[in-house]
Amino acid sequence: FKTLIKYSSHQQSKMKLFIAVALSSVALSQAWAPVSNRPFRQATSLNAASIWYSTSTGNTETIAGYIAEASGLSANDIGDATADEISGADALIVGAPTWHTGADEQRSGTSWDDWLYDALPNLDLEGKKVAVFGCGDQESYSDYYCDAAGELYDKFVEKGCKVYGFTSTDGYNHADSQAVRDGKFIGLMCDEDNQYDMSEGRAKAWVDQLKSEGFF
Repeated sequence: FKTLIKYSSHQQSKMKLFIAVALSSVALSQAWAPVSNRPFRQATSLNAASIWYSTSTGNTETIAGYIAEASGLSANDIGDATADEISGADALIVGAPTWHTGADEQRSGTSWDDWLYDALPNLDLEGKKVAVFGCGDQESYSDYYCDAAGELYDKFVEKGCKVYGFTSTDGYNHADSQAVRDGKFIGLMCDEDNQYDMSEGRAKAWVDQLKSEGFF
C-alpha cells in the first residue's frame, strides 16, 4: 500500500510537470502567432490612389491603361465617379483628351466637361495630391496640344490640390499648349496619333517619377 501511494505521488508529479510544459508551449505559440483581428492597412506605396479619365476615341483610355499597368491601380471613367470615391482618395490621377480646340472651358468633349463645373465645386479636396495626364494631336492641332489637361490642372488647383509629375516638353512637336506652366507640361502628355510608340514608355517613366516625388 505504501509503495502504491509513493508511485501515485510520483505519477502526480510527472503529470503536473507535463501540464506545466504543455501550458508553456501554448503560451509561447500564442505569443508568436499573428494577430489576425487587428485592423491592418497593407503597407504599399499605392494606398488609396485612383485613376480617373474620360475618352472620346479611346486614346485616353489607352494611356490610362498604361498608367494602371505601371502603377497597379485600376482606371475608372470619371462619369461613374461618386463624391466619396474622389474625396476619400489620398491621391488622384486624372486624364482627358482635347476635343474642343480653342475653347476657354469644357475642352475635352467628354464627361469631364460637366464634372469639372457641376461636381467638382461641391467637393472638399484641400491638400489632395493630384497628377494630370492628357492626350492630343500635336501635328493636326499644334496650337492646342493637350489643352484640356491644362483645364484639369486649373480646376483642381482652384480646389486647393497639389499637382505632381511635371514633365519636360522636349521630344514634342507642338506650337502651343494650355498644359504648359513655367516651361514644363503640368503632367504626362501623350500623342496616340503621331507618337503612339512612345506612350507606354512615357507612362512607365511618369509613374516612376510620381513614386520618387512621394505622390503615392
